[in-house]
Amino acid sequence: MRVKFLGTFLIIIITFTMNSCSTDTPKVLDYETSSQKVNSNYIYNESELETMNLINTYRTSIGLKVLKQNNYISLKSEEHIKYMITNNVVNHDNFPTRSQNIIESIGATNVAENIAYNYNIPQSVLTAWLNSPSHKKHIEGDFTHFGISIRVNSDGKKYYTNIFIKI
Repeated sequence: MRVKFLGTFLIIIITFTMNSCSTDTPKVLDYETSSQKVNSNYIYNESELETMNLINTYRTSIGLKVLKQNNYISLKSEEHIKYMITNNVVNHDNFPTRSQNIIESIGATNVAENIAYNYNIPQSVLTAWLNSPSHKKHIEGDFTHFGISIRVNSDGKKYYTNIFIKI
């Protein structure tokens, strides 16, 4: 009788423990909720979509996972392009600030950035990035998401900013 009672008691304890409430909310759910708020107002142009497609095609050709596009990252890319065009520069100025904002806003654990200037078509910029060891490292990196912005200045020159993140 005592063994039967202990067995029943253990089953009740295990059932109660497995069904009890937890205060731990997975980070993925927090990110998805957050990203819906910060991820809603970017409209991609044809060149941006083509460049992202080319990057993902390259990644899959070497056995890497496809990166998911993220509108918030594209907005941050666009902000940097506006800065470069306004200041007539091509650089990574303020990358630590941009990176920290992305980390805090959407929970990224790693952030990298590629920029380019004056390439007319997406294939040309991808080829240039793949021929540069540091840019290629970002394209082939352990990332999960990316964003891009491509804008043209008043002289008709294209500026590219491509940001990669891991969540």
